[in-house]
Amino acid sequence: MPTEKEKMLAGEFYDALDGELVRDRERARDLCTQLNQADASDTNRMRQVMIDLFGTGGDTVWMQPPFYCDYGQNIHLGQRVFFNFNCVVLDVCPVRIGDFCQFGPAVQILTASHPMNAMSRRGREFGKPIEIGSDVWVGGGAIICPGVSIGERSVIGAGSIVTKDVPAGVFAAGNPCRVIRYISEDEQ
Repeated sequence: MPTEKEKMLAGEFYDALDGELVRDRERARDLCTQLNQADASDTNRMRQVMIDLFGTGGDTVWMQPPFYCDYGQNIHLGQRVFFNFNCVVLDVCPVRIGDFCQFGPAVQILTASHPMNAMSRRGREFGKPIEIGSDVWVGGGAIICPGVSIGERSVIGAGSIVTKDVPAGVFAAGNPCRVIRYISEDEQ
């Protein structure tokens, strides 16, 4: 029988109050607290915390704290990803972010979801993974919803709510987010 953690990572209904998951979240919150309270000049300490927090990519991520996440270990970053102030990643399912992505202040990346049925919500939740290609720029205050994929080289406008997949090489914005135009060769 799969563990609650295995069910969570597979996008199935799981019990968020399972002991192992509670311990994993406490670990991530402790690491986020260390990161958010670290002296900015202590780059070695900050780097070590980011290596400990993220599943992969902590060795090259560039961060402007504060930063918050559920587990951290389910976040997989490519080379030189940048998070500006106040970003949140709810990583109950894997979050995969390509190389050289940039996230403006207060961006939210949310894999967590809940059943529409009220009785079901009382004891279970689920998630859907998020994948973001390389060289994506997400403007401040944007929200990336569960299960979304964003193609490489795309730009997401500030304040957008991304509820559906976004193809590669486009500027997309709005609520809900939609493709506004393709990014020309000259702009790339």
